[in-house]
Amino acid sequence: MDRPATDDPGPAVVLVSNGPGELSTWVRPLAERLHATVPLRPRTPGTAASLQLVLVPCPNATGQERAAAGPWGLFERITPAGRFWDLLLRPGRYGPWPRRGVVVFLGGDQFWTVLLSARLGYRHITYAEWVARWPGWNDRVAAMSEAVLQQLPRRYQPRCRVVGDLMADLSTFARQASPLPEGEWIGLLPGSKPAKLSIGMPFLLETADRLAQLRPGCRFLLPVAPTTSVEELLRFAGPANPIARAYSSAVADVGDGVLRTRAGTPIHLVVEHPAHGLLSQCQLALTTVGANTAELGALGVPMIVIVPTQHLEVMQAWDGGLGLLARLPGLRRIIGVLLSLWRLRNNGLMAWPNISAGRAVVPERVGAITPQQIAAEAAEWLAAPTRLQGQRADLQALRGQPGAVSALAEEVRQLLPRQLDSA
Repeated sequence: MDRPATDDPGPAVVLVSNGPGELSTWVRPLAERLHATVPLRPRTPGTAASLQLVLVPCPNATGQERAAAGPWGLFERITPAGRFWDLLLRPGRYGPWPRRGVVVFLGGDQFWTVLLSARLGYRHITYAEWVARWPGWNDRVAAMSEAVLQQLPRRYQPRCRVVGDLMADLSTFARQASPLPEGEWIGLLPGSKPAKLSIGMPFLLETADRLAQLRPGCRFLLPVAPTTSVEELLRFAGPANPIARAYSSAVADVGDGVLRTRAGTPIHLVVEHPAHGLLSQCQLALTTVGANTAELGALGVPMIVIVPTQHLEVMQAWDGGLGLLARLPGLRRIIGVLLSLWRLRNNGLMAWPNISAGRAVVPERVGAITPQQIAAEAAEWLAAPTRLQGQRADLQALRGQPGAVSALAEEVRQLLPRQLDSA
């Protein structure tokens, strides 16, 4: 297949990713670092090289990733996932594409970046969290750990460098944010997808009301995911959501960035994204399963992970092909229940810190749990600062030393033309 025609405006760095978690924890830190070390458009107008983002199809994506990444001002061009196949077939429609460039895998299916780099004729580097699936098609492999390197066939190991865990740098970026007012802050993370929000919003609102009674001095913040909105959160917390009827709490009003429950509990809504700076200052977080557990772990925020299985029929937010089956019309109730039961039986560890450690670092509360039980447990954790600090230390140890973002940025730079001067 011929390379796409181009007027060769200069080398391009093309970051490839999929979902909201990868965008905030991998893509944005690397993009910021690249702009700090290499002159790239759009941050450095008039320079030869550009930074671009290509989103790829993924069942875990929400469709709002382009809208989330746009306001960052980091990318000269963002290609949405829905146009990925057309991009491969007719890249000129999304050009111009320079003759030289680097494609960087940062989430999704690694094969999509193999196809894209081959189509554009660019060099290719994969950030491999667990395994590098196509080392023969990679100019470089940036590995999270030594285990990834050892899995590679011996002939490919020289092109691999262990850079570390990109998530370990999150706390460094988070410390640049504004400090929270004094108080005992608890983060509430109900999820970002409808299947999770339908359970998480009413459950955590009642939990907050009950915890406020047990510890009157505590304060709450709820980050609004970029793939949802305040209006959507209110819909899932209200009578339009049948699950909300099973819980006692409700929203009284919203104003000036604060949601107030009918019981009078104020919950501060954080619309800035990512909310790492504010979350990193929380004493505890109450969260659903998913990428948010990896983010909290990287920030070193103690957490309680909740999976209320009394609502299995709507828990279709699983990964992979079976998760897609659970969403099929007519079959989704039956398959969703069976799939969720299978996952709960065969995948005992569900939070990312626990999966990474192979043991229970953070508590996972799975079953017909109630807000009253979670509020009581949260109060026990908050009353034991030493215990909280122990969990925080365990989380920080899992992520290792910071520096992976800088190391990966250097790997990308080495694949760029030598005459590209540092910023």
